[in-house]
Formats: sequence, structure tokens, C-alpha cells
Amino acid sequence: MPHTEAGRLRRARASWVACTQEHSCLVVPGRQRHSGGMSAPSPAPARLAVVGGRVHRAPGRVERTDLYTDGPVIVDAPAPADLTIDAGGASVVPLLVESVLAGTTPPDPDAFDLVPGNPATFAVLDGPVSADRITRMLVADPAGLRAVVVDGTVVVRDGAALRPRGTTASGAALAADDPRLGAWHDARRDMTQHLTPDGRYSETRGGVRDAYTGSFWLDGDRITYLDDTGFWAFGQYHAGVLHHAGFVLRLP
Repeated sequence: MPHTEAGRLRRARASWVACTQEHSCLVVPGRQRHSGGMSAPSPAPARLAVVGGRVHRAPGRVERTDLYTDGPVIVDAPAPADLTIDAGGASVVPLLVESVLAGTTPPDPDAFDLVPGNPATFAVLDGPVSADRITRMLVADPAGLRAVVVDGTVVVRDGAALRPRGTTASGAALAADDPRLGAWHDARRDMTQHLTPDGRYSETRGGVRDAYTGSFWLDGDRITYLDDTGFWAFGQYHAGVLHHAGFVLRLP
């Protein structure tokens, strides 16, 4: 997540109206993004059609085309869609974390490309998106985030989460002993990220507690963050390590 001083963080937080405890709304200054009751928990992966966008097959390889999913994977041929996402004027980008590919047991370099047979895990963001932004640190303003899809399931739509924090895609509460929770630490960069079963996180950076705080959602090996200052960010678990925005975090 972008580095800034604690005072600036607190001033930025004050300009946002957080969701209620039930997370029924997300208010951006000057613009209502999502109102009314929280949508039902995301269903099992369905057939999606993402149409009219710039699809980053790989971070630096862009095609103007449509993207189709069937269950948790990307498919080549279109099929009747359960949901169509308008990507006109937007970019469809893979969710990848560069440090995963630089680890000691990396996946294949093309494992996250948006091509048939690969996981349907991507974000749809307004406007152009550079390859460096995709690979180094992808963050998104809710006002410009049209969708986040993980393994074919829509997690975020129009800047707002589709289920309450602290729950799984099936609607069940996160288990207290879920191995993805806990105090994840990057000793090299002196950062600890605390992930608790209520779907809240707090980061300690350089000894400063609550340097960043927010909500998160877990889907398989992916974590989607909504910081209290009002931006979305992303991470991935791989080989017992949590990778996020250049941080490589491990449990004690």
C-alpha cells in the first residue's frame, strides 16, 4: 500500500464515511457508490461475459476484445452469460503480485495471464492501466473499480463488496483457526499485518500501530483489501507466504 505518514492517513480517513457494522453502504465524498441492503453472498462461480474492454492478456499485452468465464476459469468460446460486465472504456487486468513470481517456488510465469484455461481472477478498472501498475502495486479508487473477480466469483462490483467482511463466498463466518489469518510479518521491511476473523486488518509499520487499517475478504489463495482511507488493494498466498504490494509476509 502507498507509504504516507500517520497524520495524513488520519486526515484522509476523516474524509470518508465508513460502512456500517453490517457494511450496508460505502460513501465516497460527493458520490454515493452503493446504498441499501448488502447483496446476498456471492454464488458459486457462473458464466461471465466482460465486454468492450481492453483486456490485458498479460501485463504488457493488451487486446481489445471480450473476456468469457465458465466456473472458475477463462474460456475461449462465448456461452450464454449469467452476468455481463460492461468494460467499455475500462481495462481488464490480471491480479498478480510480482513477488510471487520471484519466490523460491514460483508458479509458471504465465499462470495469471488472462487466457483460456487459466483462473478467472481479474479486476475491471476505468481507463488505461500500465503494466508496471499491474505488476508492482495495483490499487484502485472505488469510484473507478467496476469489478473484482476471483476464480470466477464476483467479489466487488461498482466499488463495493458483495458480501459482508468476515464471511466466505458461501456466507459462512470465517473460522478463527483459518490458516490465512494471524499476524503476518515482513522482517525485511518491518511490517506486520494483523488479519482477524471479523474481516479487519491492522498494519504495524516501523513500530507505528494502526498505520493502515481496513477490511478484507478471503477467496482461496487471494485476499482483497479495502483500506479505511478508501482504496482497494490485493494480495496472494503462495507456498505459506502472503504477498502484498512488495511485502513478503510470514507467520511467526
